Amino acid sequence: MEQSLQDVIRLLDLETIERNHYRATSPNEGWQRVYGGQVIGQALVAASRTVEPGRNAHSLHGYFLRPGEMNTPILYTVDRIRDGRSFTTRQVAAIQNGEAIFAMSISFQIEEAGLAHQFEMPDAPDPETLEDEEAVRARHAKDRPPGEPEPYARQRPIEIRPVKPVNIYKPSARPPRQMCWMRARDRLPDDARLHQCVLAYLSDWSLLDTAMLPHAVSYFDGSLQVASLDHAMWFHRPFRADQWLLYVQDSPASSGARGLTRGLIYSQAGELVASAAQEGLIRLR
Repeated sequence: MEQSLQDVIRLLDLETIERNHYRATSPNEGWQRVYGGQVIGQALVAASRTVEPGRNAHSLHGYFLRPGEMNTPILYTVDRIRDGRSFTTRQVAAIQNGEAIFAMSISFQIEEAGLAHQFEMPDAPDPETLEDEEAVRARHAKDRPPGEPEPYARQRPIEIRPVKPVNIYKPSARPPRQMCWMRARDRLPDDARLHQCVLAYLSDWSLLDTAMLPHAVSYFDGSLQVASLDHAMWFHRPFRADQWLLYVQDSPASSGARGLTRGLIYSQAGELVASAAQEGLIRLR
């Protein structure tokens, strides 16, 4: 079964219940809980619906409070904290069964000129020379334990090409750094806010994995309880999520059953377009 990009666009197209209240679907894609990138993207959509045109998100900070249930609608409520001359601030709560599962603050800004600098993009192979993650996964399927179901049974709408692929069934210890190219599989409409929401959706995909690389462990070996605790993003420059973006990730530290991870996101032209940071629970069972 293929999951088209239109499915993600529909996932991000929230139903308006009343002013500041929106409802979203949460389809069952084979996971035990709702994918974190989904609620990040949907919360950003909800906040954006309450902000006047000409102001795009420049930063967001979210906390995962409870696991989200698959196949249960999510209610997003928006608190209009402040509408200033240059900045707009919103607070969003995602609710299931009367309880908050996620909370996020988002700041929007008018377009302004100013000083500019960035870290240079590291050297990376051209994405066209790398294998799609689905092909990598197919090669490693022989190492899947007997009876273990295929964890990604549907084609994802986001194309990911890792620079140094990891075998999720037989991981080996390596430094806590990784890079991958990513993009939406199909062309998106010319809507800057939608591109931000799609990037927020995919930014959660592999970030926490980076903290597990030095320890040769995986989600799929049964030894860990793993969950995102928080997620932050900063949008620096305009970009298109349907063009190749290089996601450069590292993990400075893990301790106390938590791992800290960071990511820099570059366009293929070498512009740093966004940054991300996340701390996650990595608990030994």
